[in-house]
Amino acid sequence: MHSNKNQTSALPIIFQAAIVFSVLISSADSIFAEDPNAPVYLKDYLQEAAAKNAGLQSAYEQWRSAMLAVRPAGTPEDPKLEYDYFIRDTSMGDRHRLRIMQMLPWFGTLEARTDAASAAAKAAGQRYQAEYLDLVRRVKQSFYEYSYLANAVRIAQANLDLLRSFEQVAQSRYRVAAAAQADVIRAQIELAEMEDALVSVEQMRRPASAELCAILNRPTDVLLPWPVCGQTSLIRPDVGKISQQLAQSNPELKAIRFDAVSARHEADLADKRFYPNIDLGVEWMFLNRDQSGMSGNDHDPVALMFSINLPIWQDSYRDKVGQARSQVVRIRRQEQQKTNDLSAEAARTIYDLEDSWRKTVLYSSILIPKARQMVQVSEDAYRSGSLDFLRLLDAQRKQLMYELAYERSLTTHLQQQARLEQLLGGKIPDTNQP
Repeated sequence: MHSNKNQTSALPIIFQAAIVFSVLISSADSIFAEDPNAPVYLKDYLQEAAAKNAGLQSAYEQWRSAMLAVRPAGTPEDPKLEYDYFIRDTSMGDRHRLRIMQMLPWFGTLEARTDAASAAAKAAGQRYQAEYLDLVRRVKQSFYEYSYLANAVRIAQANLDLLRSFEQVAQSRYRVAAAAQADVIRAQIELAEMEDALVSVEQMRRPASAELCAILNRPTDVLLPWPVCGQTSLIRPDVGKISQQLAQSNPELKAIRFDAVSARHEADLADKRFYPNIDLGVEWMFLNRDQSGMSGNDHDPVALMFSINLPIWQDSYRDKVGQARSQVVRIRRQEQQKTNDLSAEAARTIYDLEDSWRKTVLYSSILIPKARQMVQVSEDAYRSGSLDFLRLLDAQRKQLMYELAYERSLTTHLQQQARLEQLLGGKIPDTNQP
């Protein structure tokens, strides 16, 4: 009798805990209000990120700066205009002298500079593309994670409702002495634990929303509404085509190759340091004809001018050439290492993609339907008294575990799709298997 009394007194505590959890959930939603103008579909997230993300805008300005450097690279230096005024007259009576000079670099120098700047601009363009693909990957992965949380809340709420029905069944059987009070207490304990799990998932919503807001350049203290994921597709990549597409389309590799082209033109420029630059010009002298004895029909003297610099510091030029060629070798090694790293990352991503594909199909086609069937059969058996309550709860736990595992594997699959698309620089080659 004493034991039953203690068990009965424990019931209000469990109900109080459930009320506290419910209050925590509602208060978390009230503190951080949802933004009614925020996107809910993935395409809307991608459009807003492309328009507002500060990192992408920075990469665009870097590309634009490199593009604007191409024309100046192929433009000669400004001509020089010189003017002399003699304080005292010379023997010819000239007081004013005007000179204009234009420096012309050695043949091919301007072309090499233009080609180097053009290749550098193309490399900046590929890095902008890489930044955009990375942004798309980040948006998709965060969006799918946020969607997973929404599905986890939905699943937890559905299982909470299922547990409440189990508790009602246990209460009904206990009232007619067909079940022990321990069944009621176990159901209430499970309810309290499920409430706690639901609170944990709800509390994860705020940082997940803040991560998406940071990508969209939005205030992070406003909750985004739950996303609408829509139709999703499972992909089995065509592994035979991955390596070729990776080498041809990855923007980071393409940027490094343009860096190599720019470095080769810089090496050509360093070679041209061994040759002189040419200065051409014209000089006018304005004579005082009264003092020089010249007639009015005589012209002012005009001189054509020519000069070159003397490239005598040969050792310094050789060091410059060696430095430029070393840069070419460095970039080639960088490309080789980057190719190896990307190939290894692609292999790991393909494994995760196929593993999550297999698990998603397993959970959706076999384990979840069987688990739901097992719960229904166990509930019927418990109602008839042929099954104990612990086995009914065990069936319900397996259903919850499989449903959450399915959502986790599907989310992982979609996130790995986004990562592989970033690596390949475009659409993933699919085997088109069901």
